[in-house]
Amino acid sequence: MVRGKTQMKRIENATSRQVTFSKRRNGLLKKAFELSVLCDAEVALIIFSPRGKLYEFASSSMQETIGRYQRHVRDAQPARDSSAEQDIQSLKEETASLVKKVEAIEAAKRRLLGENLGACSLEELQQIENQLEKSVSKIRAKKNQVFNEQIKQLKEKEKHLAAENQRLTEKYGVMPKEPSSVDKPTDDTSPSEDTASQISDVETDLFIGLPERRIKRVSSA
Repeated sequence: MVRGKTQMKRIENATSRQVTFSKRRNGLLKKAFELSVLCDAEVALIIFSPRGKLYEFASSSMQETIGRYQRHVRDAQPARDSSAEQDIQSLKEETASLVKKVEAIEAAKRRLLGENLGACSLEELQQIENQLEKSVSKIRAKKNQVFNEQIKQLKEKEKHLAAENQRLTEKYGVMPKEPSSVDKPTDDTSPSEDTASQISDVETDLFIGLPERRIKRVSSA
C-alpha cells in the first residue's frame, strides 16, 4: 500500500518548533560534516535561527568558500548572457526566414490568380500555365469521381426502392377479380321480355297544350 506524502507546514506551538529546530539543525550540521569528509567536498553551511542566532559550518574557510562562490557566479553570468543572446539571434533569423517564405507563397498565390504578372518572364508564365492546367485536370478528375459516385448512389437507391415497392405490392397488393355473371356486359342491348312487358303495362298519359288546359283535363278525367 502506497502512502501519500504528508504536506509540511509550520509548527504552530513555539516550544515544539524550537525543539524541532534544534534537532534538525544538529542533524544538518552533522550531514554537512560527513559530506565534506567522506567525499572530500568543500562545504559551507549557514543557518539563522528564528531569533536571528547564527550557526555555521565550513570544511575549510567560510570566507574563502563564499569568495569562490561569488567568483563562480560572476564568471558564469556572461556565459548565460551569451547563451541567451544566441537564442534570441537564432529566433530572429528563423522569424526572418519564415517571413520570406510567407511572402513567396503570397506572391505565387497572386500569380496563380492572374495578378502581378508584369514582372514575370516567358518561362515563368509557361510554368504558371502548366501548373494551372495540372490543377484544372485534377479538379476535373475529382469532379468526375464525385459525379460517378453520386450516380452509383442513385442507382443503388433506385434498386432499393424498386425492391421495396415489389415487397409492398406482394404484401398489400389486391389481385384483379374475375368479372361475375351479373357484372358481365351482354352484346344484346335490347330489353328482355320481362322488361318489355313491364314497360307495356305502364300507362302513360301524354298531354299537349298549355299548362292550364292540361290541369283542367286532368281534373275532368
